[in-house]
Amino acid sequence: MSNTIIAAYWMIGAMFSFSLMAVGGRELGGLLDTFEIMTYRSLVGVLIVLFVVIYNKSLKEISLKKIKLHFLRNIFHFFGQNLWFFAVIYIPLSQLFAFEFSVPIWVAVLAPIFLKEKITFIRVFAILLGFLGILIVARPDLSTFNPAIIAAALCAIGFAVTSIATKKLTKTETITCILFWLTLMQLFFGLICAGVDGDIDLPNGFEYAWILIIGICGLCAHFCITKALALAPAVVVSPLEFLRLPFISIIGYFIYKEDLEAVVFLGAILAVSYTHLRAHETREDRGCPGMRVKKKGGAGWGGGGGGG
Repeated sequence: MSNTIIAAYWMIGAMFSFSLMAVGGRELGGLLDTFEIMTYRSLVGVLIVLFVVIYNKSLKEISLKKIKLHFLRNIFHFFGQNLWFFAVIYIPLSQLFAFEFSVPIWVAVLAPIFLKEKITFIRVFAILLGFLGILIVARPDLSTFNPAIIAAALCAIGFAVTSIATKKLTKTETITCILFWLTLMQLFFGLICAGVDGDIDLPNGFEYAWILIIGICGLCAHFCITKALALAPAVVVSPLEFLRLPFISIIGYFIYKEDLEAVVFLGAILAVSYTHLRAHETREDRGCPGMRVKKKGGAGWGGGGGGG
């Protein structure tokens, strides 16, 4: 079996993981607040990361050298993830995923500021094309104030800053170190925010199952994406991630009776076109055919931001 086909299987795993996480967030909506969901999700993440660290004897990889950047990254991720869990309760799943796919677009907008990347015509055209795809799917009603739509749009900005910080961290830090501080810091953020009113609800019954699913899927999704990127070029892997949009639309149709519309698939096509243009620009900048070079710490766990 070719590496590309195996990479596609890993991306299918990521697609299922992100989708299960969205369903879990909606099922817990109204039972636990977003801060409580984040607290319990982070607790599951801490236990998984510690198990892997102990099993692989990789405790020495965890360092304090970039602790300020870890803190900045995790503040924005915590901000974005809470808004994501809030939005998933109130808006169609396809709308939420459409806004989430604006993350690479925001990264492209912010990268020249924070990463000193140059602005090119292809980049500007790709950004406009990507935003058009998002608007076609999301179609936000600007005539009414909808907090959930605003939350969905803002969570993408939080994830974009997270991605930029992750890019900086991966130059010196391993994925184990990044995920250790991610889960530990966000556990404390969640405890502080959930406990500010002096009342943290404990899960009961089936809620434990959904919390476990959210915690495991959040890590599994990024693990799958990283494995896929280790096997195939980013130009092949990235478009496969956009299959989440029509897939979650089908889930929303059958489970939550949400509308299944052709514009969702049109928006997904435009979003994929954005990815191809950005990949083409990257190949031209590097003067190479687009094969991804495997970096230290880049495989095995996963990174990135979106709803995970």
